[in-house]
Amino acid sequence: MNTIVQQEIIITEKASKEVKRIMEENEIPAEYGLRVGIKGGGCSGFTYTLGFDAAPVEADTIIEINNVKLFVDGKSLFYLSGTELDFSDGLNGKGFLFNNPNAAKTCGCGDSFGV
Repeated sequence: MNTIVQQEIIITEKASKEVKRIMEENEIPAEYGLRVGIKGGGCSGFTYTLGFDAAPVEADTIIEINNVKLFVDGKSLFYLSGTELDFSDGLNGKGFLFNNPNAAKTCGCGDSFGV
């Protein structure tokens, strides 16, 4: 059974616009959602994952913000609760950024974290 929540993970307006741009550019149907998660690995223990899925799986939490659906599995939600997903296109690089209050340590590139 899916749970729909409002703000376990925050996605900024800039990140939402980039998700929508990617979906449109790649002709990804509007009913798809962005799967946000973690997996073991990286310099600090966990790495962040992003991808598109046609539908949530049964145990996913669905978060809807700025007309973007996020699908998050329970293990990932535990580590990502309160995280802000942002997007940067500045001089220091382009990409999605995870501002995770649960991360006790991060690697230099910001792609992995530990608790």
